[in-house]
Amino acid sequence: MHNEEGIRTVWLALAALGVTSLLQIVIVLASGSVALFADTVHNIGDALNSIPLLIAFYLARRLATRRYTYGFARAEDVAGIFIVLSIVVSAGVVFWESFHRLLNPQPLQSLGWVAAAAVIGFVGNEAVAWLQIRKGRDIGSAALVADGLHARTDGLTSLAVLAAAGGSWIGFPIIDPIVGLLIGIVILFITKDAVVTMWYRLMDAIEPEYLARGERVVANQPGVKELRRLRMRWMGHRISADVCIAVDPHLTTAESHHIAEHLRHDLFHAVPYLTEVTVHVDPWSPEPAGHHEMTHHHDPVPRPVHV
Repeated sequence: MHNEEGIRTVWLALAALGVTSLLQIVIVLASGSVALFADTVHNIGDALNSIPLLIAFYLARRLATRRYTYGFARAEDVAGIFIVLSIVVSAGVVFWESFHRLLNPQPLQSLGWVAAAAVIGFVGNEAVAWLQIRKGRDIGSAALVADGLHARTDGLTSLAVLAAAGGSWIGFPIIDPIVGLLIGIVILFITKDAVVTMWYRLMDAIEPEYLARGERVVANQPGVKELRRLRMRWMGHRISADVCIAVDPHLTTAESHHIAEHLRHDLFHAVPYLTEVTVHVDPWSPEPAGHHEMTHHHDPVPRPVHV
């Protein structure tokens, strides 16, 4: 269901950004504005960003295979890498054109159309931002939310083109490439935020509040004597969890399973976007490593223990 909602949202965003960019390209050709060109290039980059994200949502619908035993949800995180790269490329183009026009400033033409294009860029990007952020938060897709925040920033920078038009109108065409450089700097900040977000996802980072929710659920679970491990990670817009608990060693297998199943049920309701939970049950003892003597030396690092 969430994949279908993501696909529909990306298609709508792609269509809106495509129309916005097309209108701006026509005005760029008529006016020769570098500031408007910078904004248009960025908008086109945003539209292209939607393509790998769209492919990722389609891939995530596929069932797991014998090679991809965890499925294809991670494709959404891979798409984020392409989004970051496209932002970097657009920043490079913007800086190149702006420096070139800074050395050879030229007055803008069709100032009224340039101003109109700036407003078009703002309205189109803000509509996409509202749509993507709202739906991204609803389904838990960080990539979709990040793309929406990116679009919102683009909408605000589109308004900066008005300053370029105003500068040309009062006889200072050099304001045009200066605004283009400022837009390029904004794109660099966006790139930094996108890189940090993708680093967290690719390194299996999780929001501390989600981990705290899981720990509270385990602490309040009847029959659980100790929490020995709790790990979570994002897989696209879904969270997977790995839990190790200790229970009374005198319980039957069925009784231990009953505790684990109740724990899984409560975790699903307590942690947003959680779709997979694996619970390992240990018989409790003062020396937890005693039940893992045979395999303990295979652990790459000591297991974290939650008291």
